[in-house]
Amino acid sequence: MNPKKSIDFSCNLNRRTFLMASAGAAVSLAMGGFFRPAQAGASPYTLPPLPYAENALEPVISARTISFHYGKHHKAYMDNLNKLIAGTQFADMPLENIIKSTAGQADKAGLFNNAAQFWNHSFYWRSLTPKGGGEPPAALRQKMEEAFGSVDACKKALADTTVSQFGSGWGWLVLDQGKLKIVKTGNADVPFTKGMKPLLTIDVWEHAYYLDYQNRRADYVKAVLDKLVNWEFALQNMG
Repeated sequence: MNPKKSIDFSCNLNRRTFLMASAGAAVSLAMGGFFRPAQAGASPYTLPPLPYAENALEPVISARTISFHYGKHHKAYMDNLNKLIAGTQFADMPLENIIKSTAGQADKAGLFNNAAQFWNHSFYWRSLTPKGGGEPPAALRQKMEEAFGSVDACKKALADTTVSQFGSGWGWLVLDQGKLKIVKTGNADVPFTKGMKPLLTIDVWEHAYYLDYQNRRADYVKAVLDKLVNWEFALQNMG
């Protein structure tokens, strides 16, 4: 019988911390990335709690958007994932391993999409924080300056890349072979399947911003970077 478990993004580590293979080396994320037993009778995965109240990101992101995004969309990916892994070889597999082992496989697209979107959204919530934005921590700022010339140039590149994602997807600040890079991915794709370590992400699926910004994706991304982006989380993930 499969042990019941939930994904925890609390930034606390324990002996069950799972590691992600990246470029031949194991990489763990500061967001947590470990499983813990859930209550008897619970689904194999449960939603990690939001790290803030639903209204804590207002006025940039409304409580109404968070309610739908977290309570409906994120939950749906989790529910679908639980159904798809039940009774299969994936039932006891760490989440990142499910994602990596199904990436690029057409016959596993449904499983990949739901597992990756469950992971992506859990990571996205930690990429935001009330009263965020502002000046990055010194160590992260140094990396930004080395890679982009300045913090402002890094923010501009992240904004431009994220806004330019055609259709649904994500903008990412990543670490690739020790250097900061900015990439975008479509739909459910995640950078760690290509050996890059995610530091933070911005969701540009329409459900992330349309209730608040309609078609003004650029305004949403700018507001997130100016007021909500969690640079401390990115620094922790940088390791």
